[in-house]
Amino acid sequence: MSNMRSPDWDPKSAAVLRDQRAACDEMRERCPVAYSDLLGWSLFRHEDVVRVLNDPDTFSNVVSRNLSVPNGMDPPEHGQYRRIIERYFAPQTMQAFEPQCSSIAADLVRSLRGRVALELMGDFAHPFAVRVQCAFLGWPASMHEPLRLWAQKNHVATLAQDRPAMADIAHEFSGYVLGLLQPRRDAGIQGHQDVISSLTSQQIKGRPLNDEEIISILRNWTVGEISTIAAAVGVVAQYLAEHTELQQQLRTQPTLLPDAIEEILRMYGPLLANRRVTTRTVEIGGRTINAGERISLNWVAANRDGLVFTDPQSFRLDRDASANLLYGAGIHVCPGAPLARMELRVAVRALLDGTTSIDPIAQRPPTSAVYPASGFATLPLHLTFPSQPSTHQR
Repeated sequence: MSNMRSPDWDPKSAAVLRDQRAACDEMRERCPVAYSDLLGWSLFRHEDVVRVLNDPDTFSNVVSRNLSVPNGMDPPEHGQYRRIIERYFAPQTMQAFEPQCSSIAADLVRSLRGRVALELMGDFAHPFAVRVQCAFLGWPASMHEPLRLWAQKNHVATLAQDRPAMADIAHEFSGYVLGLLQPRRDAGIQGHQDVISSLTSQQIKGRPLNDEEIISILRNWTVGEISTIAAAVGVVAQYLAEHTELQQQLRTQPTLLPDAIEEILRMYGPLLANRRVTTRTVEIGGRTINAGERISLNWVAANRDGLVFTDPQSFRLDRDASANLLYGAGIHVCPGAPLARMELRVAVRALLDGTTSIDPIAQRPPTSAVYPASGFATLPLHLTFPSQPSTHQR
């Protein structure tokens, strides 16, 4: 039985939490298929992760006791819901939303003027992620602070695996959605049209989506969007602060931003891992994994695999990004990737356009996020604005 195995590693040990990327790299080389009491089986090699992503029959996405639409579903149910979800991330939808997203980012950057130093995660990354998510969903500005606090509580409860707290937090989110659902149903086509009102008109299996399904869709979007976008903004900002030549190059050549962001996030992933469960006994990397066992796909290690990416810890703008697993692969590739890519490009462009320099603060190093998060918990940076003298010390 799996619970009698000796663990190969401890994902929450002090050594791992001190530098998650280095620990994941070390596991990929030392023990690429590793067992732990916390995660079950962790896969660190790109080849093994891709194998799982391309075999949903053997590696199921139904890993939660709660309804998770559509990423916590398997075919054919997954495809039926996925077709509904993908409509919200169509190119014309992203194009229409981009000006509002850009305005949010630019306003936030302007609000930072006059600050000698700032903490980028709390002052920009998290507020940006929350505000653009509310704007995308059509939620009022009054939801900004409740949603920010909700995301924070959700992260703390998930880290602690506090099941009662997680249940309370899920119930809190359901209350937010239900409070917005009924007025839209009552108003019908005459009322305010947004993502929630649109979801009330969608059909699945010949019937309208029910409340539980709509809440699940919105919760998955919100949890993934806020935490991952904020983490990604922090990762990119810190990298640019440490690499001033690239920072200046992107100011003068903004068309390079999409490729630069993808490459930075390949090296320093904003999302650590994702889950699956086996439907039959399999062998991976010489180790036998029984049916019904948990699998953890380690994105960070897979995207830094030297067998796939030449000199994987070096930044290369000309790198072929087709093997990058930043947004996954296979039938469960992230449906919100077009939105995430646009938001990240807009956020980084706003930071570059609104400043003349982004620099580290030598006396205040960043603190890393801890499992299950990636990126930074705090990120002190110095932003120099046009006509503002530089007073920081590197």
